[in-house]
Amino acid sequence: MRNRHVDDVGEIKNMPKEIIKYLTFQVDKEVYGFDINFIVDINRIQEITLVPQQDAYVKGVINLRGQIIPVIEIRARFGKSVRAYDDRTCIIVMNFEEYTVGVIVDTVLEVVSVEKDQITSQKNFDKKSRFVQGITKSNDYMITLMDIEKLLFE
Repeated sequence: MRNRHVDDVGEIKNMPKEIIKYLTFQVDKEVYGFDINFIVDINRIQEITLVPQQDAYVKGVINLRGQIIPVIEIRARFGKSVRAYDDRTCIIVMNFEEYTVGVIVDTVLEVVSVEKDQITSQKNFDKKSRFVQGITKSNDYMITLMDIEKLLFE
């Protein structure tokens, strides 16, 4: 059902719903999403140069077309055990404010379009879910939508 509003003469008009696109990815059997507006690139896993004295979830840096980019391991960030990389492992490169960061995920799935009013707000979740912006459903599975700022900087 589309949003409707009444114009000045009482006529009902359909208003388009706000659509947000998310790049979905998988970690174990769970599906997550990043707002597509922050995504710069998706790359296969590549050699990562370790940087000492970093948080456990910071894997190191990569050289992407001459740009040195820090890379985080999302499994470690979530407190999960890190697994061996395979041919489906990807680095999602994103820009947030003035930062460019790569995030290692198990598998990139697809881009989905979500109506904003179909997203359950993060306010409904426990404070332990600090990286969660909201949850939505697409096809037959749930998508946990990530708060990129909190994921990268908290």
